Amino acid sequence: MNKFFFILALAIGFTGFAQQKDAFKIYKINGKKTSYRKLLKECKKADMVFFGEEHDNPVAHWLELELTKDLHKKAGKPIILAAEMMEADNQKQVDLYLKDSIDYKTFKKEARLWPNFKTDYKPLLDYAKKYQLTFVASNVPRRYASKVYHGGFKVLDSLPAEEKQWIAPLPIKYDKNLSQYKKMIEMMGGHGGDNLPKAQAIKDATMAYNILKYYKKGSLLIHYNGSFHSNVHQGILWYIRLTQPDLKIVTITVESHENVKKLDEKHKGKADFIIATDNDFPSSY
Repeated sequence: MNKFFFILALAIGFTGFAQQKDAFKIYKINGKKTSYRKLLKECKKADMVFFGEEHDNPVAHWLELELTKDLHKKAGKPIILAAEMMEADNQKQVDLYLKDSIDYKTFKKEARLWPNFKTDYKPLLDYAKKYQLTFVASNVPRRYASKVYHGGFKVLDSLPAEEKQWIAPLPIKYDKNLSQYKKMIEMMGGHGGDNLPKAQAIKDATMAYNILKYYKKGSLLIHYNGSFHSNVHQGILWYIRLTQPDLKIVTITVESHENVKKLDEKHKGKADFIIATDNDFPSSY
């Protein structure tokens, strides 16, 4: 067992002493406490669930897997998985791995995997492999986000057609006044200029495009992404709403707290469900 999941299991099961230690608490968008059972109930009714994570949070990764298992067993409809952590031009490698046509060693060599992929995301991919679920590599190849960061959207126009297939259709719609994009500039103290949120937008637009490409009516698609990509129903969701405004979407965000028994005011409104996790957990990488 991975050491972080072992620590997590100990923390969640630690109830024998005078004070119970809680690994996490769940809150609704308005800050009121709720339960995993109610979160699961709402997710079962959704067309899409966006699980926004802190990338190095072991509690988030455990909950992603557990929620995926429960929705697969109890939602009563086909499940599709998708993730920011894999890029669209690696979809072929993902499909080959799911079909057992290549082993993990080959997959790791051929796909551009995140450093924490084996511990944090491979369990999700292996679950999809076990039950033959579709798993979408939704993100734009990072080289194109880098191009946008350095040269804006216009640099994409000169790409050859075979490269444009990995990006949302051009021209990319963009609203610089979205609060999340404005917040990015503020957080970076203005460094990166106007192209910083545009680099984020090319990811959001491409993930939305690939999600909609694979989504089938009557199914439930679960997307795993950094919380900034789906918080306050912006980012990826803004692009999805441009063409599919009637989809029922549930958002989840995970936020580290010093005291999980009280939601920090700054996190209210970020998602339909806000999961406060104990920030004493060691990071997963």
